[in-house]
Amino acid sequence: MQSINILEVIRQGQVGGGESHLLDLVAGFDDTINPIILAFTTGQMIDTFRANGVKCYVIETSHPFDLRIIKQISEIIKKEEIQIVHAHGSRAASNMVLIAKAMGIPLIYTVHGWSFHQDQSAFISYLRVRSEKIICTMSNKVICVSGSNQQTGIQTFGLRKSVVIENGINLSRFNPNNSFKDIRKEFGFNDDDFIVSFIGRITLQKDPINFIKSIEIAHKQYSSIKGLFVGEGDLKEEVMNYIKENSLEDIIKTSDFRNDIPDLLNAINVFCLPSLWEGLSIALLEAMAMGKALVITPTDGTKEVITDKVNGLIAKYNDPENLAELYIAYYKDSLLKERCEKEAKTLIEKRFNSKLVSEKVTEIYKSLI
Repeated sequence: MQSINILEVIRQGQVGGGESHLLDLVAGFDDTINPIILAFTTGQMIDTFRANGVKCYVIETSHPFDLRIIKQISEIIKKEEIQIVHAHGSRAASNMVLIAKAMGIPLIYTVHGWSFHQDQSAFISYLRVRSEKIICTMSNKVICVSGSNQQTGIQTFGLRKSVVIENGINLSRFNPNNSFKDIRKEFGFNDDDFIVSFIGRITLQKDPINFIKSIEIAHKQYSSIKGLFVGEGDLKEEVMNYIKENSLEDIIKTSDFRNDIPDLLNAINVFCLPSLWEGLSIALLEAMAMGKALVITPTDGTKEVITDKVNGLIAKYNDPENLAELYIAYYKDSLLKERCEKEAKTLIEKRFNSKLVSEKVTEIYKSLI
């Protein structure tokens, strides 16, 4: 069978949750799928794909529904003889939906969390809901990464043509029985330090400032509690300024994005995901696979996999004091921590394998040809 040419489109070339998903998705395809990547910024994800022999294109834009790039995208579709467009995230989908429709090419839209959420004004939320409805209506198939995501779409604007395919991860790479680098030594942590980590995009969605404040609060009560903050994004400067202005450099170590996420996770005690909204976080699943204690907020996909005090601890939104309380709960109760770690890892092994995701997505591709 001749391979199917798929244009996999994503907002940015840096690595975040959606980008990690795409890396694993492509890695799991068999020879019947020929993926070509299109991103609207460059970054480590693009470098990784190219190093692995996957063809990539980058068209720089930060705008949704950007009519200025239609010609460039059309030329790529014609040159690569694209048969299906698969857009990951609303920004990518907004820039592909009109082109795919005009060229008669099937469009698949994977929702990695809706672009509307509770932190927006009523007007902005209304516009986002309308744009999501347009994108979903014009797509041939909508993939939701969690059942909660799907239900939100159905209840908010009557989502149709959708299927749930939960995110998965590479269980060989994220395996606590592997060998790892000594990350603690690299960052200057002691063996007795109790490290709470934030690993992800530094954006409003992830609520990074409240994470920094929570470490500051917890450290004042127990000096062994410290933070590891890893990532890049548009709030990075604000975060770094807060750390500097409050003299937190000795208790919160920072780094730009890194490729050695399993090594980082192996070194920490608690993984924190204080997001204001999520589809189903890849970073969360990676931490679960590595058997880490979790402190999370009850976003759509997250609350489907985390049960409070069973396989993680659930915090309130926008509440650094509550985050700190939960770090301390793990610090003081080793049995609670061990139980949550074990239950989280067990759930991942049963349910979230990236190879299965690739197989399910491949079935959708073939059904549209």
